[in-house]
Amino acid sequence: MRAQELSPEVEASYLQPLPAEEFERRVRASLEELEGPELENLQQLIGWFRRRYPTAKERLAYARRAYTRWVRAAEPAR
Repeated sequence: MRAQELSPEVEASYLQPLPAEEFERRVRASLEELEGPELENLQQLIGWFRRRYPTAKERLAYARRAYTRWVRAAEPAR
């Protein structure tokens, strides 16, 4: 599998560290847009995920497996 080539602007943004405060600000801003059933559903999903994968190691392992599935699904048929 070849890595996707990024434009120089996107690559610079991707490689630049994001301060923890900025990360928290962005997460809060996106959650503030949700309300009612959408917010409740998201909270339930997050709770389930944290119970199913309680450690960072387990969460990263899940993310790696999921990424592999997504890439395989996106590949054109041979």
